[in-house]
Amino acid sequence: WKRTDTGNSKEEENSILTSFNRNFRGRNDGNSKTMNFLASPEIVTAMTFAGTLTFNPMTDTLLDPQNRPFRFQPPHGDDLPSSGFAPGHATYQPPPPVPTPDPSVSIVVDPASTRLQVLKPFRPWGGREFKGVRVLVKVKGKCTTDHISAAGPWLKYKGHLDNIAENTLIGAMNADNGKVNVVRNVITGGEDSIPEVAKDYKRNKIPWLVVADHNYGEGSAREHAALQVRYLGCPVIVSRSFARIHETNLKKQGVLPLTFADEADYDLVAGGDLIETVGVSDIRPGKDVTIKVTKEDGRVVNIRARHTMSEDQIEWFKRGSALNLIKEQAARMA
Repeated sequence: WKRTDTGNSKEEENSILTSFNRNFRGRNDGNSKTMNFLASPEIVTAMTFAGTLTFNPMTDTLLDPQNRPFRFQPPHGDDLPSSGFAPGHATYQPPPPVPTPDPSVSIVVDPASTRLQVLKPFRPWGGREFKGVRVLVKVKGKCTTDHISAAGPWLKYKGHLDNIAENTLIGAMNADNGKVNVVRNVITGGEDSIPEVAKDYKRNKIPWLVVADHNYGEGSAREHAALQVRYLGCPVIVSRSFARIHETNLKKQGVLPLTFADEADYDLVAGGDLIETVGVSDIRPGKDVTIKVTKEDGRVVNIRARHTMSEDQIEWFKRGSALNLIKEQAARMA
């Protein structure tokens, strides 16, 4: 939505009404200061004619083209057609049989494209404990999938993982410094954006993880929120709790979602801490694992964590992703 009523500023506080149930920060106009209030289509329509949020369509009047006052009447209608629904037409046509895949066929994508990129399979897990994992960011408070993978102007990159990964966690608040999208890089000692530090860790072969608060990944069920962290080198996310769909999406991409057995242990971890897992190499449904946290002053803290991985989901994890497993199974059936 290219707005002209707020000037060129992306920092101007303003309010809008919408009946579209996507009211994340910046979702509609790219302005994080836009306060988006949800209302019924009837109310939104009436307020659009009025042009002001002070208008009450139940009591206030507007002027018609002849400058006569009029008041909106509450809309009404039948819940269901009084004579029933029209039978319609039998337009469904079954799809043709799926052709046998031809391995010799290649999908060619322009390497200079900024919107399309061939997705490369993620590497399998390898069966070992995770060691030398850095806490990239300790997220404070709400962290929706829109905080993890922003929409708006970024949507044009949905087919290009490398480009859309540039928005990874840019809406997340760092619990250590109270800043949004600002973390310390343990390699340089300086501060930078979350995507930039994640990319630097990846270049230096340093795996990293996210420590998160309650209901991490709530909101829109966008798979890119899981794809991006995996692509940038995150094998584990530890949270007080997860939104159910996002937790499953992480599992599909080969990321291990863990929750603190004691939610208060969230306070024992900080950005820059060094993490090692104990028990992941023998991961089984219902079996807890231990997170060994080495603080930057050398102190060691052991934290118990839980997972909800089923037998099937553990197979996704072992193969590196659910797609890797599906590909392997399809090859065996060929």
